[in-house]
Amino acid sequence: MRSLLFVPGDSPRKLDKALDSGADALILDLEDSVAMDAKAAARAASADFLARSRGRPGCPRLFVRINALDTGLADDDLAAVMPGGPDGIVLPKAHGGPDVAGLGARLAVQEARAGLADGATRILPIATETARAVFALGTLAGSSPRLAGVTWGAEDLSADLGAETNRDAAGDWSGPFRLARNLALLAAAAAEVDAIDTINAAFRDLDGLARECHAARRDGFVGKMAIHPAQVPVINAAFTPSAAEIARARAVVAAFAAAPGTGVVGVEGQMLDRPHLRRAERLLARLG
Repeated sequence: MRSLLFVPGDSPRKLDKALDSGADALILDLEDSVAMDAKAAARAASADFLARSRGRPGCPRLFVRINALDTGLADDDLAAVMPGGPDGIVLPKAHGGPDVAGLGARLAVQEARAGLADGATRILPIATETARAVFALGTLAGSSPRLAGVTWGAEDLSADLGAETNRDAAGDWSGPFRLARNLALLAAAAAEVDAIDTINAAFRDLDGLARECHAARRDGFVGKMAIHPAQVPVINAAFTPSAAEIARARAVVAAFAAAPGTGVVGVEGQMLDRPHLRRAERLLARLG
């Protein structure tokens, strides 16, 4: 998934419009974008949207961001949306592997009740929204076969730290938030799942978004979350491998296939070893 677009779960109009955004995944939001007195309406609207949209030709993947496990709202969220068979659940305020495993157990119950295949619903934790969560990143590996990736968040972390801002004068992440970003990337690698970059809240600054996307891809992220449909084309362009990159990856895979048991091969005048093969295989796997 290159682009994951947040859509307020209490807005049927925005939900329907988002289907044509070009995003690889929509995140139906029951958490931050929905006021407390609108939670029930958001559950109903999101459940209806799932029922109407699942199986539609060209439909993006459909995730639901529930409320955090310690809010007392998560079980009602799951009961409302799971009959619609979402592709996954985005877990906010995730405190490492125990929270992912706990959500997995709840999903197993909901899947059985809804007649869904066991394990069909994936989990994408937002894994850095508190200082406690940052220290628990190392526990995500092996926490659940449902783990679809790892993403991170800076806004709630700012509040938890009492930071005045999370970006410096140049618009780049300040120190604590660069650390959280980098640790989330490492946690995803350790868990052998995709790393998804966080949102850029300056949704009108598309040039800044493009720079941030290219830096994220350079470092190993494979996609990015969005808060506005205008961000989706920029994100998709940044995280789509070029024809030349695909051709080279295929050449690397072919070279190793032609020399089984060999640790090093020559491709286009370069000597490449097994890490290059793994990188090429991961790029091709993302093509679907």
